Amino acid sequence: MSETGEKSDKFGAEGLTDRDKSGKDANARNARAMTQTDYDPKGLIREAYRIDGITLGECRSIFLDWALTLPAGTDTETAIKTVLAKFADGQDGHPMTSVLTEGLAQAPQPKRRGGRKGRVSPT
Repeated sequence: MSETGEKSDKFGAEGLTDRDKSGKDANARNARAMTQTDYDPKGLIREAYRIDGITLGECRSIFLDWALTLPAGTDTETAIKTVLAKFADGQDGHPMTSVLTEGLAQAPQPKRRGGRKGRVSPT
């Protein structure tokens, strides 16, 4: 590895590591540079809105697949808002609109589960 944080392959060519020369994380830089069309590169959300008779369960499955394909470091709230603005216009009753809207909700705080305190009632 050279002084600049670059790796050299066996032919002497130098490639970048996870960080570029400025020290910024490449994944974070790529996430910020995403355009509106990059938020649905496989067209999963677009196709979900085109399927007649799609169910809520199918939309949840598609949403999970879509969320897992987002690049690391992507702001999911921004991505959901972007695809909602692009595809959900005039589709208020569509199950995918419901799923995407649910995805914007804050996750509930975890509650204590188990342990002695959970099994024993106060006296």
